[in-house]
Amino acid sequence: MADTSERILRLLSLLQARVEWSGAELAARLGVSARTLRRDIDTLRGLDYPVEAVKGPGGGYRLGAGCKLPPLVLDDDQAIAIAVALQTAPATVTGIDDAVGRALTTLRQTMPARLRAATEAFDFTALRNYWELAAPPVDVAILRTVGAAIRTAHVLRFDYRDADGTVPAPGEPGFRQPHEVEPHHLVVWAGRWYLVARDHRQRTWHTYRVDRISPRTPAGAAFRAAPLTHDDLTRLVVQNPHRGDTAGPWPCVGSADLELPAQVVARWAPGGSVVEPIDPYRCRLTIGGWSWAGVAGLFVTFDADLSEVRPPELRDALLRIGRRLQRVAAPADGP
Repeated sequence: MADTSERILRLLSLLQARVEWSGAELAARLGVSARTLRRDIDTLRGLDYPVEAVKGPGGGYRLGAGCKLPPLVLDDDQAIAIAVALQTAPATVTGIDDAVGRALTTLRQTMPARLRAATEAFDFTALRNYWELAAPPVDVAILRTVGAAIRTAHVLRFDYRDADGTVPAPGEPGFRQPHEVEPHHLVVWAGRWYLVARDHRQRTWHTYRVDRISPRTPAGAAFRAAPLTHDDLTRLVVQNPHRGDTAGPWPCVGSADLELPAQVVARWAPGGSVVEPIDPYRCRLTIGGWSWAGVAGLFVTFDADLSEVRPPELRDALLRIGRRLQRVAAPADGP
């Protein structure tokens, strides 16, 4: 009986891993006859798994879209992966804290003792890393709206808040018409959510901070999604100095011109910093930290000439670090 149950779980795992299997492939993977495979398929159907027969040479099987959620079956690695993912869920989305805790509790309650023990072995506390300052958390309702527009390939209309969180009204300085874009991807990078989208009229690509999006209803017209590669997303988000970032509220915030292209600095600048292109070879970086020495150290990591350093506290910190490093580099018998 134990062997049969283990085989049924293995069969279910195989059906979930691929869209369609031939009967011969499944039987060979499980090491059973075609007759035993048919009995196992009937067992899964009896457990409300919608296993469909595929017609054609040799026949086959696939999982259909059932009207009711069947029992969840996880192997050890899958259970551990979900438990770890739930406990490390980023604090970049509001409105899901309670749901995350309840999901982990529900998951453990429905598991057999062996799997429950496996997930509880990974019970830990995730502490915040203060060098990575994320954007304000995104409302889960906004994520649902944006995600639905991406999934259904419909134009998204939204107001885009200013860096201070306001949306200028008609007649006020800075008023803008709502954006109408073709949303393609949600990207999480450096603790922030970004929407990669194409302007519906101008056909140009843009990157928007999701925490600054205020969706409007109803949804717009349908569009044909364009394929974007991982390199495309890296170029549009990680290497893009125009991704809408604003300086984080650090105790110490300084800026300087760097002799490096903006896209290079944007790729390596930490969350909570701002990169502004000056020309194809230079840019201005605004960066924050818990101390002026920390801010100065971050500028030093770019290994590039600096100019227009502000404020005076940052210049003083760079001078102190320079003198300290000179003493370290000086010969022992030197002056």
